[in-house]
Amino acid sequence: MKTVQSVANGRFSVEMEVVGSGEPLLFLHGAGGLTGIDPFLEELGRDFKVYAPHLPGYGESTGGEHIDDILDAVLFYHQLMDELKIDSAHWVGHSMGGMLAAEAAAVDNSRVKKLVLVSAAGFWLDENPIPDFFAAQLDELAPMLFHDPNSPIAKAFTAIPDDFKALEMMYVERVKRLAMASKFLWPIPDRGLKKRAYRIQAPTLLLWGESDRLVPPVYAGEFKRHIRNSREQLLKAAGHMPMYEQQEAFCSAVRGFLKG
Repeated sequence: MKTVQSVANGRFSVEMEVVGSGEPLLFLHGAGGLTGIDPFLEELGRDFKVYAPHLPGYGESTGGEHIDDILDAVLFYHQLMDELKIDSAHWVGHSMGGMLAAEAAAVDNSRVKKLVLVSAAGFWLDENPIPDFFAAQLDELAPMLFHDPNSPIAKAFTAIPDDFKALEMMYVERVKRLAMASKFLWPIPDRGLKKRAYRIQAPTLLLWGESDRLVPPVYAGEFKRHIRNSREQLLKAAGHMPMYEQQEAFCSAVRGFLKG
């Protein structure tokens, strides 16, 4: 169910998907945002009450001018929890959302029951640089993001509309999203998380696709070095978007960890 939540006395208006019932689960999307067709949220909603907010600058959410850096984003998510009257929740963050979820857990670990970082950004390894997806053309994205760039799901994500108006709207939306994402990820996705990650106390699952070419699985090991109560799990036949490529395996891994 789509809802709109006013946050901080109207400073932000947040479009949010709310699904299911049970323990609260906060899902933080990556730089590409939510698609509007995200069946993994429905699947997780069988066991949890899933809140998936669109970060300001994404979807219909507004107030992006009030978010300039990591701390602003972290406080935004904590304020959202306050207004939803959620003291603590499981946090699942994908890519950029994983970076922000880790930062939020480091700032106030009492808000995070368990943490799942999915192909998370936040570190930089000179020997394994992350490609500059900001400069990538649409036809270059599929090999970065998907195990099989020719699969139907990969083609759906990177299809270029034939209709000029739809194409124009797609590029406007992409520019808007990347403008927000660049505050955390450009020129490199390192905003000092390595100095703060030691504060994360929540049990943490580092969930990666084996074929992730954007944030390679070696970064899971880097997170493991910095988060003491963490473990890695790799998903076969999955790239940077495992919740779409391998929905069943992804949801099973998340559910098993959070309920274990």
